[in-house]
Amino acid sequence: MSTQIIIVDDDPLIAEMLATAASMIGFQTLTFMHGVEFLSYDVQPQDIVVLDLNMPGFDGIEVLRALSEKNISVALVLISGQDRGVLHSAEKLARAHAMDVIGSLTKPITIPEFQHLLLKQYAAFRDQKFPLGNEEKLLPEADEVEHAIRDGQLVVHYQPQVDMKTSLMVGVEALVRWQHPERGMIYPDMFIPVAEKNGLMGELTASVFSSVLKDSQAWWEEGLTLHQSINISADNISSLGLPEQLMSLLDAHQRAPSSLTLEITESTLMDELVTSLDILTRLRMKGFELSIDDFGTGYSSLSHLHRIPFTELKIDRGFVSDMIEDTEARAITKTCIMLGHELNMKVVAEGIESQAIWDMLVEYGCDYAQGYYIAKPMPAEALLEWSVSNKHKN
Repeated sequence: MSTQIIIVDDDPLIAEMLATAASMIGFQTLTFMHGVEFLSYDVQPQDIVVLDLNMPGFDGIEVLRALSEKNISVALVLISGQDRGVLHSAEKLARAHAMDVIGSLTKPITIPEFQHLLLKQYAAFRDQKFPLGNEEKLLPEADEVEHAIRDGQLVVHYQPQVDMKTSLMVGVEALVRWQHPERGMIYPDMFIPVAEKNGLMGELTASVFSSVLKDSQAWWEEGLTLHQSINISADNISSLGLPEQLMSLLDAHQRAPSSLTLEITESTLMDELVTSLDILTRLRMKGFELSIDDFGTGYSSLSHLHRIPFTELKIDRGFVSDMIEDTEARAITKTCIMLGHELNMKVVAEGIESQAIWDMLVEYGCDYAQGYYIAKPMPAEALLEWSVSNKHKN
């Protein structure tokens, strides 16, 4: 199925310009002059909706609300003639409604910047959401996920984290994938929700941990010692037996908990905070490092830092990737680095996509870096080769 650019804007001249710009680079297009008219259309998972916020009668925020009420999750490009603060608020609202925001533009919009956003940002979105051309955003059945876990179809890829002072790799983030025998590579947003809903996160977490521990042992035997970061889901931190489960896995591989960082997103801490605080405090007491991931996107970031013994702060990629052209994103990123250091935490910036972003983060004193500018996630074997070539560059 091909991607269609759906433009919702009450100004016919702007709508025609954007449609022409998208058509020039190969996209099919469809335009609507009113939000209510658009809401009657059957949007497909691979479509991109370009939504104007400032429409009379039924504005873009009302469109977002209506989509959420209909339980429709779409990918968005938001546009507005107002200031960036309005766009930022709209982006946060859209993401709170489980929608993917590919980008946002302030009017007047030029054809080159719109085309650049579609070509660059959409390409990254497509590769993440629909790898290998799989554009059918259909969640697998629970028994499929259970079979994948038990049959060893889950694989772990690793994205390097480098020290910004030396440019040398010091750690990796472990990212689980599902190597499906027929559908190819399936990314976690397609199967993690199914595992969480059906009580499979305990098994899945154990599988990921075992793979990470085996891979790190193989690296160590080749002379490569790395710290590993592993994501923990909401289900994990509501399970009181998690500390003992993880310690049992570590004991089996003769590994110390201090070699692992458990990454927890702010959103996972919103429910059952008392239970989460119990579990995370016990994990820290056992020696695990704790990272607050996607920092700055939650509703009570500072209270989480105050309550939970985090050792690392990971700045949300949205702020990092926008910091060159967006003064607000730059200010937030700089403040996060200062805050992390004041609280004696290491600070990791993810989503680094250019030398300019790297240089600015170095200037601000960020500790560690992660992103496509450095390296994409890769299998364990490829990481060894990358490590050798990275050393030669330095």
